[in-house]
Amino acid sequence: MKNLLQSLNGRSLTIVFASFIVMLTTLGILFYEDSKKTVAVTLNDEEMVIKTHADTIKELLEEELDVSLQSKDYVYPKAASKVKDDLQVVWMQAKQVTIVKDNEKKTIWTTAGTVAEALKEQKITLSDHDKVSPKPQTALQPKMAINVKKAYHLTLIDGGKEQEVWSPSTTVADFLTQQGIKLNQLDRVEPPLTESITKNGVVNVIRVEKVTDVVEEPVEFAVITKKDESLEKGTQKTVTPGKTGRISRQYEVTLENGQEVERKLMSEQMVAAKQDRVVAVGTKDLASQVSRGTAPTGTELYVSATAYTANCNGCSGRTATGLNLRANPNMKVIAVDPSVIPLGSKVFVEGYGYAVAADTGGAIKGYKIDVFVPSNAEAYRWGRRNVKITILQ
Repeated sequence: MKNLLQSLNGRSLTIVFASFIVMLTTLGILFYEDSKKTVAVTLNDEEMVIKTHADTIKELLEEELDVSLQSKDYVYPKAASKVKDDLQVVWMQAKQVTIVKDNEKKTIWTTAGTVAEALKEQKITLSDHDKVSPKPQTALQPKMAINVKKAYHLTLIDGGKEQEVWSPSTTVADFLTQQGIKLNQLDRVEPPLTESITKNGVVNVIRVEKVTDVVEEPVEFAVITKKDESLEKGTQKTVTPGKTGRISRQYEVTLENGQEVERKLMSEQMVAAKQDRVVAVGTKDLASQVSRGTAPTGTELYVSATAYTANCNGCSGRTATGLNLRANPNMKVIAVDPSVIPLGSKVFVEGYGYAVAADTGGAIKGYKIDVFVPSNAEAYRWGRRNVKITILQ
């Protein structure tokens, strides 16, 4: 019985002791856990709440959250700050990125979350026309390359039509591609495609095309004169009438912006041959028809007479009836008022001789005539005189 009591007492003591140890351990654990500080942590925009015995922010991040702190990271409060209950800790990892702006390269460290935020940090403002790659809203990644091309103000002239545009392109070729401008084989661009564009520059696209133009053109006939002794001097007669010919010509026409700049003859074909006009010019002298010493008979008039040449101001060299005075400088011709002396009349002019009334003149009105002479000197010598003129029967 005594042994049994002793056995029970030893067993109870062990149980009591073990229970005491468990209780102390539990109390220790409860006390340890209860002594932790509650901290709200934001790691790269990811939020969490933890309990910690860490003494400093650095210890909390590195030892408990396995964060490798870099000097360029954003930490709030500072890494050396003491951890307090209900503290809010923010850590943003710094990323190394490269910004290439208009071919100028710069490497930076930043805690920005997006491309746009990184550019704003660098005081790079963007317009609606600037080109950014990757897009501004893209999340920033370590070692990311950001390309920024600032847009230029340009004047684009396409086929003669002008418009104001903005473009971040670096060469004329890139600019035209960005604007959706397609060039045809013959089109020309100023400045050349390989040149770089400049601020406020002008890009001129000249639309060039070549077309075929077939036209019928007249071929003027020539006037051929032949002497005829059977006709009186100063008269003429058409032997063969003239006829204008026609020729078909094919041209290659170069157009720039719709305007013709060059025309090149490619081929031609005669459609209708020309026929030259043949004119017989009389050479018989009127004086031979009048006997020596016999005065000419006919209607006599007294007129005021001046002289003119084939080369006077405004003179064509041809008479109103078609006589070529320049080709026949010794021809005897007078200009008359047809209402007084009919054209074609054969006349005898005192001091001038036998002639034909074959021309008119703006100043020849009424009883006035103008006698044709070969030179200016003779015209000056003639001057102005009153003469008797006989219209021959």
